[in-house]
Amino acid sequence: GVSRSVVSREIIESTEADLKELCERDLSGLDVRIIVVDGMPLDAQMTIGVLGVDLAGKKHFLGFREGATENSEVCKRLFEDLTGRGLKMDHPILFILDGSKALRKAVDDTCGKNAVVHRCQFHKRENLKKHLTKEYQAEYEQKLMTIYGMNDYKDARAALTSLIKEVGRLSISAANSLEEGSEETLTLHLLGVPEMLRKSLSTTNLMESTFSFAETIMHNVKRWRT
Repeated sequence: GVSRSVVSREIIESTEADLKELCERDLSGLDVRIIVVDGMPLDAQMTIGVLGVDLAGKKHFLGFREGATENSEVCKRLFEDLTGRGLKMDHPILFILDGSKALRKAVDDTCGKNAVVHRCQFHKRENLKKHLTKEYQAEYEQKLMTIYGMNDYKDARAALTSLIKEVGRLSISAANSLEEGSEETLTLHLLGVPEMLRKSLSTTNLMESTFSFAETIMHNVKRWRT
């Protein structure tokens, strides 16, 4: 029979080879027009994942870095790695991001005026709830979701402005949280993106299946050596 140690060693070596291929592969052949960046908690730290969508609508997992999206150095090195492997960012790209200022700066430094940023509506809803007492959370989350579900940009913008004032009567900090970056939560409305596509791109959930698959695999590992 084959010993456990031999099987374990071969799996580790095979996984390392696959990971090296994933992280070093050439990206110059991709025509990516949408980039989604999100973080996944792994044990005591975060891993930032980057997903690209090409003109045909095909998803490509581009790369990852260990560290939080709030870490400017990690974010900068992540984008430097992608461009270093040939990813073209010399044309307009829609970025779907959370509210991290460090991540936003890394995008601006890499793409400049070519970056069109949409703020994840899920993250905005979660941030708003943190500033409201429990009795108001569900009510105002639903009101915000209704606004994001509108099709016309001007209507959504007016309704959002009105909601910020309404929330301000309950909590100044909640109103400030909702107002901060609020215009970028309506980027897809401003671009006139069709409703069905807008639902897919309104949050960073395009990364969800990738993260879920990774979590499923990692839960099968009972003992992490390092």
